[in-house]
Amino acid sequence: MSALGRVVRAGVRRRRTQSVAVGLAALVATTCSVLGGSLLVASQDPFDQAFDHQHGAHLTARFDGARASADQLAATAHAPGVAAAAGPYRTVTVDPEPGPGLGMPPGVTMGPMTVAGRGSAAVGVDNVTLVQGSWPQQPGEVVVDAGYHDQPRGLGGSLRVPGLPGAPTLKVVGLARSVSRTADAWVTPETVAALTAPGSTPGYQMLYRFSDAGSADAMAADRAAVTAAAPAGALTGAQSWLTAKQGSDRNTALFLPFMVAFGLLGMAMSVLVAGNVVAGAVGTATRRIGVLKALGCTPAQVVRAYVAQALVPAAVGTLLGVVVGNALTVPVLATTGSLYGTDTSGLVPGVDVAVAGGTLAAVALVAWAAAARAGRLRTVDALAVGRTAGGTRRDVLAARAAALAARLPLPRPLSLGLAQPFARPARAAGMLAAVLFGTAAAVFAVGMGGTMSWVQEAKTRDAGDVAVHPVRPDGPPGTAPARPAPADRADRAVVTAALDAQPGTAGYLGNGTEDVTVPGVAGATTVTAFDGDSSRAGYKMVSGRWYRGPGEAVAPSTFLTEASVNLGDQVTFTTHGRAVTVRIVGEVFDPHVQTNELLTDAGSYPPGTAPTPDFWFVKLKPGTDRAGYAAALTAALAPAHMTADTGGPHGSSGSIAALNSLTATLTLLLLVVAGLGVFNTVVLEIRERTRDTGVAKALGMTPAQTVGVVLASVLLVGAVGGVIGLPVGLLLHGLTVPAMGHSAGLNFPPAALDVFGTPALVLLGLGGVPIALLGALLPAVRAARARTVDALRAE
Repeated sequence: MSALGRVVRAGVRRRRTQSVAVGLAALVATTCSVLGGSLLVASQDPFDQAFDHQHGAHLTARFDGARASADQLAATAHAPGVAAAAGPYRTVTVDPEPGPGLGMPPGVTMGPMTVAGRGSAAVGVDNVTLVQGSWPQQPGEVVVDAGYHDQPRGLGGSLRVPGLPGAPTLKVVGLARSVSRTADAWVTPETVAALTAPGSTPGYQMLYRFSDAGSADAMAADRAAVTAAAPAGALTGAQSWLTAKQGSDRNTALFLPFMVAFGLLGMAMSVLVAGNVVAGAVGTATRRIGVLKALGCTPAQVVRAYVAQALVPAAVGTLLGVVVGNALTVPVLATTGSLYGTDTSGLVPGVDVAVAGGTLAAVALVAWAAAARAGRLRTVDALAVGRTAGGTRRDVLAARAAALAARLPLPRPLSLGLAQPFARPARAAGMLAAVLFGTAAAVFAVGMGGTMSWVQEAKTRDAGDVAVHPVRPDGPPGTAPARPAPADRADRAVVTAALDAQPGTAGYLGNGTEDVTVPGVAGATTVTAFDGDSSRAGYKMVSGRWYRGPGEAVAPSTFLTEASVNLGDQVTFTTHGRAVTVRIVGEVFDPHVQTNELLTDAGSYPPGTAPTPDFWFVKLKPGTDRAGYAAALTAALAPAHMTADTGGPHGSSGSIAALNSLTATLTLLLLVVAGLGVFNTVVLEIRERTRDTGVAKALGMTPAQTVGVVLASVLLVGAVGGVIGLPVGLLLHGLTVPAMGHSAGLNFPPAALDVFGTPALVLLGLGGVPIALLGALLPAVRAARARTVDALRAE
């Protein structure tokens, strides 16, 4: 080993605590950055890979077959900006029911199914990928999209369409996947005619790819060009690929701003601690540097030696951070690839290399800046350190601070400690920054915890004390219970009579759901129709208001975005051949929604056509035994195949639990790093003042007073760091939460951010004090235990 290598090894061993601090800070920064970068890349890659592989449609346009002919629509392929087109294909929406061999109970209501007639899976645009089975080759065969709400559980079964003459039957011959979600199922072109109701005209579907489709403005221009090329009024709806892409990214996008925030905190801490460690090492080893130079080390070699002393632990921490970050990424993205048929492990080597290189480069840069002073020191000045008294401005400032502190009505050890930070302002500033970032991390963590609790409350929506729902048989493991068929749904009058007759009933609210189609919205939209006073349904509003009567509706931001509607706009949905129009009056926060949703009053439907309530939420009178009430109501509703159980909050969702777990872990690591930053600074101070401490002990200072001096030296820094860290943490929380919502297609109302009470703010503002005191406690105890004679012998 070279002489320079021995110097580096000796420095790392001698300053083990400082090395651990640098390594931990680098670990936190790298973990957060790897996880955030991998999520950013991997959350986009599955969709992009599948879209490119399938030559996906930038725009899926639906036309009225009565207003445009096939030839007229085929001509739109030559509209300005169109690079490729496929179609027109006949389309029709049907209400299927499961037949034999489908793995679903007979008579179960399935969601509306948009069926397109295509002769081949590969047509140049939206080349559908077969997952199982084969493409329909003859009339009566159908292949179902793997993303269809009521996906068949096997091939060879049949779908019945009872609402059409002759109740046509379709044999399921395959499962396919269309990343563009152009249809729920595909049949041969001849089959579409058999699925069309008498007197109605099937619609048409055109699939387009454009030369410029990378932004919402470009897509708006492309859509306008297609609309202008088609007959007036023929376009009934269109779906942009950007909407589908946004929906595919929601699961992982929620984590990205969160991880960016922690990554920035971790990077700032790693740079800060590395700079403090090197600067402290140079400051306390000035005489050692002079010896090295006297023995022949060049200024560049001295600088490299001290930079390497920071890079060695930083490299270890960075390597561990890459491993931990990848380990956290894999489970988060475990199911993403399966949605699109791509291989997405979450491991992105490019991100690992970039993050590791960036972290080490940042540490090296700040270490070099701190070590440059060692290279500039003259050998004679370094060897003479401590042998001459200084009269610098810093010394004058320290003397004035000590004189002022001595006048305070405090015990002498405390006044001595309070003045010490002014003797080393730069070092105190580094410790202040460590406390500041630690406090900001704690504030951010508390805010994230409060926001996630608010989100969990919004998800559970505990609308009643007792919930009444249909008795459903157990299905295969891992499958959700099917919705009851209309004939099996309990009559509303039967349920309400039982509720009115039950002692203890204070009020009740029913809701029924069904899937409908909305022009311009891909797939099915779930409508929830409330029966009763829905003001206590438990939904939290983002903007606007809850609906006040029939003809009004509220919806989550996911639906408003995909349908391209705003508050005050009207939306028309089609259910079983009937058109219902409602006006959107409010936006609700509904984070569990994985599809589009509308919430309205049952009176919005024509008389007798609203979905029969499947669930009832009962509010009990004060003092009513919930368990006894539920048992009695279950017995009364047994003939109607309904059951009752006590309501209440449910467990936290997986994403919220993951966020809370990551928040706690990363915050704990950052607090440890902040404490180590204080520890490192205090150790340097004690080493420099070893002889002064010995003199004070010889004059009668007790061990307890020695501890008091050391702790008092960090008290002011901790208080100031906490006061400054509080608004920094609040700002970080206020920026991160909305960004998380926007990434996931959600809007957070102000209530989701206003989660800090006054007591919590006061405690968090004082949080810098315990961070500083805990970081300084061990060095203080060591200083108190040091022998006086050893301290007096220190140079």
